[in-house]
Parts: sequence; C-alpha cells; structure tokens
Amino acid sequence: MSPRSRNNLLRKAKDQARIFAALGDETRLTLVAKLVDGEPRSIAQLTQGSQLSRQAITKHLQVLQDAQLVSRLKQGRESRFELDPARLNQSQEYLSIISDQWDNAISRLERYLDKNP
Repeated sequence: MSPRSRNNLLRKAKDQARIFAALGDETRLTLVAKLVDGEPRSIAQLTQGSQLSRQAITKHLQVLQDAQLVSRLKQGRESRFELDPARLNQSQEYLSIISDQWDNAISRLERYLDKNP
C-alpha cells in the first residue's frame, strides 16, 4: 500500500470511528432502525415503545447528529429526525476496504505457509 493510500485510509478511519462509536449503543441502533425507512420522525414517535424519556432519546439523537448519521428537520415547533443513508454507505465501503485488506493478508499467509511447511 502506498503512503498516500495509507494516509487516506487513516483519515477515513478517524471519520468512521465517530460513526462506529455512535452505532455502538443499542438505543442508538434502535433509533437508526426506526429511521431506516426514510421517513422523518418526531421525538415522540421515536420514544414510542421505549422506556426512555424524551430527554434521553434527544441525547442519543444528538450523538447520531454529531456523527452525521441523522439530520434534524424543523417543522413548525416540532423537530423531526431523518437518517442519512450516505453515511452508512460510506461505512460499508470502509468495511469493505478493511475486509479486502484482511483477505489479502490471509492469502499471503496461506501462500507463505504452503511454501514453508
């Protein structure tokens, strides 16, 4: 891997770390699942079926916003939240790159072990 590619991957890693940290919580994953259909939802709608308060849901939504996974849309006095699928696609692409690197490393190890039993 060239130094430029390595630096690019490190920059992507820093960006992706925020996304993975945001998704590393069960409540936030549940919120993402509720938003995955593309329909903006209010905090009241997102709180339904949860034992958490609106304030707790708001804090979790803020973490998702900070990771740029969710955007807030103001409609009158009410805020609605919407998932940004592009950010999830970026994470999927990043994981694909990492997976390819691991596959290549494992292939090199297998070739080495075949030549050096």
